[in-house]
Amino acid sequence: MSTEPLRVLSVIPPMTQLNTPYPSTAYLTGFLRSRGVDAHQTDLALALVLELFQPGGLDAIRDRAEALPVKQRSASVQHFLAEFARYRRTIAPTIAFLQGRDSTLAHRIAARELLPEGPRFAALEQYEDDGSGDPLAWAFGALGVQDKARHIATLYLDDLADVIRDAVDDRFAFVRYAESLASSQPSFEPLAQALAAPPTLIDEILQRLTLQAVEAHRPTMVLLSVPFPGAVYAALRIAQTLKARHPEVRIALGGGYVNTELRELREPRLFDFVDFVTLDAGERPLLALLEHLQNKRGRQRLVRTFLRNEAGEVQYTHLAEPDVPFEDVGTPTWDGLPLDRYLSLVDMLNPMHRLWSDGRWNKLTVAHGCYWKKCSFCDVSLDYIGRYETATAQTLADRIERIVEETGQTGFHFVDEAAPPKALKALAEELLRRGLPISWWGNIRFEKTFTPELAQLLADSGCIAMSGGLEVASDRLLNLMKKGVSVEQVARVTKGFSDAGILVHAYLMYGFPTQTVQDTVDALEYVRQLFENGCIQSGFFHRFSCTVHSPVGLNPQDYGIELIPLPPVTFARNDIGFIDPTGVDHDALGVGLRKALYNYMHGVGLDEDVRAWFSHLPHPVPRPTVKKHRIARALQAATGSTP
Repeated sequence: MSTEPLRVLSVIPPMTQLNTPYPSTAYLTGFLRSRGVDAHQTDLALALVLELFQPGGLDAIRDRAEALPVKQRSASVQHFLAEFARYRRTIAPTIAFLQGRDSTLAHRIAARELLPEGPRFAALEQYEDDGSGDPLAWAFGALGVQDKARHIATLYLDDLADVIRDAVDDRFAFVRYAESLASSQPSFEPLAQALAAPPTLIDEILQRLTLQAVEAHRPTMVLLSVPFPGAVYAALRIAQTLKARHPEVRIALGGGYVNTELRELREPRLFDFVDFVTLDAGERPLLALLEHLQNKRGRQRLVRTFLRNEAGEVQYTHLAEPDVPFEDVGTPTWDGLPLDRYLSLVDMLNPMHRLWSDGRWNKLTVAHGCYWKKCSFCDVSLDYIGRYETATAQTLADRIERIVEETGQTGFHFVDEAAPPKALKALAEELLRRGLPISWWGNIRFEKTFTPELAQLLADSGCIAMSGGLEVASDRLLNLMKKGVSVEQVARVTKGFSDAGILVHAYLMYGFPTQTVQDTVDALEYVRQLFENGCIQSGFFHRFSCTVHSPVGLNPQDYGIELIPLPPVTFARNDIGFIDPTGVDHDALGVGLRKALYNYMHGVGLDEDVRAWFSHLPHPVPRPTVKKHRIARALQAATGSTP
């Protein structure tokens, strides 16, 4: 430890997003700079992908693929080797196109003659040819060349990702990289074994990129922000490299994964890789850590921090100090991140669904936590949900103006758990008052406060899309979940957004405690009608997972289930199994739900009986009890029109 000024480097580890930086390092860097700290950031997730997807990276992948016995080569690997010359020739211009640096290449890509087409392109066969010889014409029309080319280029990268998985590292994926090693793992042993194994090509590249980042920034402290289980393995590989080559650098681990899964950490081996693990909002723990490293604060005065003590045991220290108010956390900064190098991908043709992967969005929060914090499936007992704080519309608009000035980009994604309607209304009015021409989208609860008039105001201020949780479209189950909404209310709210020109995405759920087959069929019928009536344009079905921090996990008897005891936990603790007396095979039903939703998002099958989506089951499902025009009549009743 030293009394000299500290230099902090915040790192985004693989894998997160490829189209825009994950926002945690931008928030931390902006906050630390506002407190006079020499703070910097780097995105090693993007750097890793760009290193792989260039001619030299493909050469290294080919070497690994050719070393495989012929019988072990998947269809993806075989195609890659057969078409290697085309892949090598086209990879650099394709990446440049996806980065927006060579838009004219779209014409050649869209013609489907430039890029080799592997197994991933089989997905295009499901679309009907409109007579033009182009199965994608329905989606992109005659003039949608750029979007069509980005979709084809995305499939091309997906093919290459499959080759990496099959020939180089079977854990590789663009998002869920080595996820099973960390997600709800009670023991550190799977990670320990993977980290002790000889490095793969991916590991070798990541090690080199880590050392380059340290050489460029020369930090005294590195912050590893781990939002998902799919970023844990790579984060620890980064830490392992630092410990081996730069043992003087202090390393702190934090982020969404840590905040939910490592709250009962007792595994001392983790501290062979990192020095500190911090929980919840990072600002206050970081200030305490920085003072500690400058000999201004002892270990016993750290805030929400795990470390390994002299006895070799994990110690948790939490000196109760107030968190930095949301109003005072400062403005995120993307300074130091290569904003012109991110990839705009079109992995889904649905115009709402694609927002998550397409475009470089400035990510910002309207408020900290959730103003509702009652949903029984949510981690309402944790800080990121339970501590609700807001900032004024003036403060938020000031932040937006500074971010636009810094990045030159006017697209914003508000990443709140549920943005409060009152705050959104005030922000919209402030944006309009200042004449700020931005585009924005975010996540909300579909509550009645979002009237058609408010929806129009939000649209006028630049809102282009909204996502929100419908979960199981069943009033009985919505009441059990304590969502505070009904299906008909959701229909009216979402229709108001759609009528204002705002795209709507619904988060959907199946497998909630006591959910029957009839509930599932009825819920899908409601979803069909919501699509049919133009209330929603996109959706995603999640399999319900019981977590130990949610009301269901804390009070299972209130939901009619029995928890399956966990094994002894020294590392991660989050998901927990349960016994539901209904005995429904939700996984089998989920196949039909996902197939139906995929088709609905592409305007297909909306006039079919929902039972047809479950034809793969050994027994027929019951007829929906929901009347076919239930949503239409609810909408008509809301407007006073006659059915």
